Amino acid sequence: MFWQALTAMRDLRRLHEIASILVRYGFGDMVRRMGLSNALERAGTALHWSEAADFAHMTPPERVRRALEEMGPTFVKLGQVLATRVDLLEPEWTAEFGKLQDSAPPAPWAAVHQQLIEDLGAPPEEIFAAFDPEPLAAASIAQVHRARLGDGGEVVVKVRRPGIRPILEADLRWLARLAELAETESAEWRVLHPREMVRQFAQSLRNELDFAGECRNAERIAENFTGYTDQDSPPVVTREEKPDADGTPPIIVIPRVYWQWTGERVCVQEFIGGISGRRLQAVDQAGLDRKVLARRGANAVLKMIVEDGVFHADPHPGNVFYLPGNRIAFIDFGMVGRLAEERRDQLIRLLLGLVRNDAGGVVDVMLEWTSDGVANEQDLLLEIQSFIDRYHGVPLKQLRLSAMLSDLVAIPRQHHLVLPNDLSLLVKAFVTLEGLGRELDPGFDMANQALPLLERAMHVRYSPAALLRRGRRAAGDIFSLLAGLPQDISRLLRAARRGRLEVHIDVTHLRRVGDQLDNAANRLVIGIVVAALIVGSSIVMTVSGGPTLLGLPVFGLLGFLGAVAGSLWLLLSILRSGRGR
Repeated sequence: MFWQALTAMRDLRRLHEIASILVRYGFGDMVRRMGLSNALERAGTALHWSEAADFAHMTPPERVRRALEEMGPTFVKLGQVLATRVDLLEPEWTAEFGKLQDSAPPAPWAAVHQQLIEDLGAPPEEIFAAFDPEPLAAASIAQVHRARLGDGGEVVVKVRRPGIRPILEADLRWLARLAELAETESAEWRVLHPREMVRQFAQSLRNELDFAGECRNAERIAENFTGYTDQDSPPVVTREEKPDADGTPPIIVIPRVYWQWTGERVCVQEFIGGISGRRLQAVDQAGLDRKVLARRGANAVLKMIVEDGVFHADPHPGNVFYLPGNRIAFIDFGMVGRLAEERRDQLIRLLLGLVRNDAGGVVDVMLEWTSDGVANEQDLLLEIQSFIDRYHGVPLKQLRLSAMLSDLVAIPRQHHLVLPNDLSLLVKAFVTLEGLGRELDPGFDMANQALPLLERAMHVRYSPAALLRRGRRAAGDIFSLLAGLPQDISRLLRAARRGRLEVHIDVTHLRRVGDQLDNAANRLVIGIVVAALIVGSSIVMTVSGGPTLLGLPVFGLLGFLGAVAGSLWLLLSILRSGRGR
């Protein structure tokens, strides 16, 4: 059975923790509907349903957010992902999930030290000239320590929390089963494709556990910024900075990776000694220009999105440092978004449709993004037209690009359409970036910064040379398809002649009917066995001889006890199925 697998010993303890937290925050009914309460009671554990009353004054989004915080790193990460899904959730939910902070107390140094020995091949005190056991920061998945190399270079050592992977894997198994149940039982949830959402979330979380992959992301983005310049405001070289070969320091800094000590559970990167994006007062004291920093940060992230297709998906103030010469450093590339060339073309077409007041073009892109859903195209067109009219003619300085994108991607929610995951990361990056820019410069104009870059990308993508390249590629695909068509038809006909042509139709409700028939057959068999035990035991009771207990034949008594046990099981099974309906 589905939930019997869930009660396997490897997940039982974690399951009890999750169910207890859900009950405490007033979601006991959810626990019951999912079958967790029965599973835990059969395992000999108990839940205290009355504790939920303490949180009755909280709003539903607040209770869910608090429950996610207590359930641990997997669910904190899930909440952070849901905070970006304005196409799925109402604003009050995304706003509440946006409060989730990925922080935790440091892991015990003894366990961290032992893991470092395993990953580095020697104690960190022998690898580095100096190593600080007190972490600079600690989050739910990792913590960061500062160290010094033999040549005097400062580095940071990022260490994965010992024992965190089994916990996350147990949580992901639980989420996968919950998503399967939601998709099977609820038509409302089915349109949101919960299994696919959990699959993408699991993949993203597992990628975040691999620090070597994070460092590869950092190096790829660093390579994309090779030779990058800011023509409007060239940087100033100071004695503290190390210039490139052309004599100027890089405007955008990505920490260097030391691969000899980097692996899945640990990574060593260059220490960035700048001013954290959270310390704006220190930015002023250092004499840095906030407006230049805001403009350069926006241009850098927009370049990643529009030109490179690989972008830092979480450029919040904690992941940004400001350096002398109004330079900017980005750190922590665990959450990276990717936009294929086709997706970037769609994004440009959508923005072009907004600028040209072309609601039909915007709807076409929307339907391409949500190809799996079914929507009333006319209603969607009217809503898009209303959206364009609301923003058309608004001066750029009054336009909040992040708010506009959030409103735009929220439209599919009203039509039960779901946007691809990469677009939710894109919106998150825009929202975070504009917030960062306005903190630096209250007059920051994100739309004005984005427009020139988008226009340049549009000219490049629709230039004659680019159109010719795409035409050649499309022609090659067409010729390849036509060349393989006779062979494909031949295989299809051959399979039909041999009787091997199969058509598979998977209807979810038929599986549910099959399960119900299976349960009914089981109850029928138990009923027949109980009846047989009663009849057989009655006959045994009339036969003299054999062992007795309290003056009654032992075998007859055992038969009646078995019949009572079977009858109780049958009665409870019928009652449970009635409550489930």
